[in-house]
Formats: sequence, structure tokens, C-alpha cells
Amino acid sequence: MKQKNIYSKQIMNYFSHPKNVGVMKKYDGVGKVGNPVCGDVLWLYIKVGKNKKGEEIIADAKFQTLGCVVAIANSSLLTELIIGKPIKEVEKITQEDLIKKLGKVPPIKIHCSFLALDALKEAINDYQNKKTKNNRRAVRRS
Repeated sequence: MKQKNIYSKQIMNYFSHPKNVGVMKKYDGVGKVGNPVCGDVLWLYIKVGKNKKGEEIIADAKFQTLGCVVAIANSSLLTELIIGKPIKEVEKITQEDLIKKLGKVPPIKIHCSFLALDALKEAINDYQNKKTKNNRRAVRRS
């Protein structure tokens, strides 16, 4: 009897060949999230730059995920979607956007697909908080 794979081809491809894996040493923002139910943990690092229009963009992104197939696949997909994109555009990415690109996610694994987007929000918040603190310091020195 042939066993049916519960994951889509897209999920298996991102899981088997993840992109942008690793720790970024000089990052502008980091998000660390976890799911206490399943034990998955994810770190997402972002480097921010500017495009030709002067917009802040995600110049680079790396992730480390200690988790299941869906959590790893979703993290890899998210990094591909955000690199080179303006932060304002990246902030509009929804869970539905990711699930559409991943293909069929088993209902029991939907919660695993939330981690990457939650980590992205934290990384952007971390970057913006650091930027605000640096701006305050610059104003005090003036």
C-alpha cells in the first residue's frame, strides 16, 4: 500500500532545500518566537537597507528554526518573499499569502505556519525600536 504524503510538493521542497538558513551576525532586527504547544522555536534576522527610491527595504534575512516540516518550509518561503522588498510592503504579508504559496497545509500544522510571520513582526519592531533609540541619541548630541 502506497503511503500518501500529507504535505504539498511546495512544502517538501522548501523543507528539503531551505534558503537563507543561519545566524546573521550584523543584523538590524531580530525576532524570536516559539510555540509552547509543539515546542517549535524560530529566530528571524533582518538587515535593512534602502532602495533607489530611498525606501527602507529588507536587504537580507536569515532564519533558524527548531521545528517541524511546516515551520521550516514557511520560514524559508518568508525569507524569499521579503528580501529586497520595502518594509511597508513586507508588513502587509498575511498568513493566507504564505499558505497559498505553500500549498495544502494539514489543519493540525496550521499553527506552525504562524511562527515565521510572528518572528518577522518582532524583527521589524526590534529594528524600529533600535532606530528610534539611535535617533533620540543623535538629537541629544545636537
